[in-house]
Amino acid sequence: MHFSKALPAIVALSSAALPAQVAADDLLPNLPVLGAPVPDGTSLQTPFTALAREVLFLDNLLLWIIVPITIFVTGLMIWVIVFHNRKANPEPARFTHNTPIEVAWTVVPALILLFIALFTFPALRHQQIMPEAEVTIKVTGLQWYWDYEYVDHGVQFSQFMLERDELADYGYTDDLYLLATDTAMVVPVNRDIVLQVTAGDVIHSWTIPAFGVKQDGIPGRLAELWFNAEEEGIYFGQCSELCGINHAYMPITVKVVSDEEYVAWLERQGANFANAPEWIEQISRLASAE
Repeated sequence: MHFSKALPAIVALSSAALPAQVAADDLLPNLPVLGAPVPDGTSLQTPFTALAREVLFLDNLLLWIIVPITIFVTGLMIWVIVFHNRKANPEPARFTHNTPIEVAWTVVPALILLFIALFTFPALRHQQIMPEAEVTIKVTGLQWYWDYEYVDHGVQFSQFMLERDELADYGYTDDLYLLATDTAMVVPVNRDIVLQVTAGDVIHSWTIPAFGVKQDGIPGRLAELWFNAEEEGIYFGQCSELCGINHAYMPITVKVVSDEEYVAWLERQGANFANAPEWIEQISRLASAE
């Protein structure tokens, strides 16, 4: 039994929609786990979106800049400690200015920051400019679970963390404890997905590291993020904003499937296709013809 479902209000909210949602997820194909932390990992997760590759590039770029600067500053400190202590240098110099050095320590950092900005601003703009959505999903963070609404189809469900003894029943291995959930946000591969993120109580933060996206959900506000997942699989994230006593038990599961599997999943959910995008109508017609 989910610890959070023990709360009466949450039970009332989720009990009606959960069985249909789980049944719909059961018919999805077996997918590999692609976006998950690894034991003793020290780097960012393998990127599966263009946004995540840009984040990884910036991370590596900054590492190559920071390491030489750190070595240089550490060397200066050691040099001062060894050669300019009271014993080694009993008569310290009395000058207060050195114009060339002052110009250098102003200009060089400014050039470094300008160099970093040349790569950072395009990546930031790429994240913040929303493309035309091929799938739009509203995500609401709540203590301590997620609500999902596929706004074009009238599909809505909640997402709760699985307890350790429930993992096998849902097809997950024990090492995915604290990551796997009873339902998944299902999206099609190679499509522009726009998420409208908000919260219903306190500030939460929706993130999938392998997609390179993170967005705070703030009560009373509607923020957006987007991604285009490039490979079918299962991706995990967790709430990334301290939101209360059970913050650590608020994971996120996203399943990326083919267009055909996505449309079939929507149909099993009883989705309304009256306002469906044209590409979904084409997939539906092809499926009906077959």
